[in-house]
Amino acid sequence: MKQKILFVCLGNICRSPAAHGVMESIVAREGLQDQITIDSAGTYGGHAGDLPDSRMCSAASRRGYNLTHRARRITEEDFYRFDMIVVMDDMNYENVSRLAPERKYINKMYRFAEFCRNHPQWSYVPDPYYEGREGFELVLDLLEDGCEGILEKIAK
Repeated sequence: MKQKILFVCLGNICRSPAAHGVMESIVAREGLQDQITIDSAGTYGGHAGDLPDSRMCSAASRRGYNLTHRARRITEEDFYRFDMIVVMDDMNYENVSRLAPERKYINKMYRFAEFCRNHPQWSYVPDPYYEGREGFELVLDLLEDGCEGILEKIAK
């Protein structure tokens, strides 16, 4: 059975499309493209149709990731389509949980930091939008760590 994962942040232009790209890379490396589907969305729709933030694209490119996802807003339908909805921080967790068509669908929701093994000091993935280059690099460090953790969870 194919596992379907949705990453969610605020605008779907920094953290969640980067997680999408990192996870796709890991899935390809492991040869699991037929078993895992990845997408991303935001809780805010103001960037719908936009490519990821150019600073995130640059940081990701330096690590070998090509971010091409177009931003979209999460919908109620996503609760039916995806097995895991992985959010970047508590604010987004609360916003996404309010969209759940029924309480049982909240069981599909996870905080991304739950999967980070090498960054226990982080309980969320910080938004790098108003940060410098270091902010984007930190986010990618967290995403690489957590995406490996997600793959471990799926493998079990």
